[in-house]
Amino acid sequence: MNDEITDATYRVTADELRQFIERFERLEIEKKEIADQQKEVMAEAKGRGYDTKVMRKLITLRKRDQNDIAEEEAVLEMYKEALGMQ
Repeated sequence: MNDEITDATYRVTADELRQFIERFERLEIEKKEIADQQKEVMAEAKGRGYDTKVMRKLITLRKRDQNDIAEEEAVLEMYKEALGMQ
């Protein structure tokens, strides 16, 4: 009887493990599909004459806190001035 419990426990654990792995694999597929769609969007924008490098910078900036951006820009201006780049 003890072997039956061990076997049942093993099956449940193996099934649960398999479910986690399969879920993760599905998410990997979805992630790749989304990345492909993002590439298509950028290719379309580039085809319409937009600078995708600048667009990516804007996307990154939109994710950040406005105070952090302002602080970074102030420091950048100060450094540029110190180097005579104004």
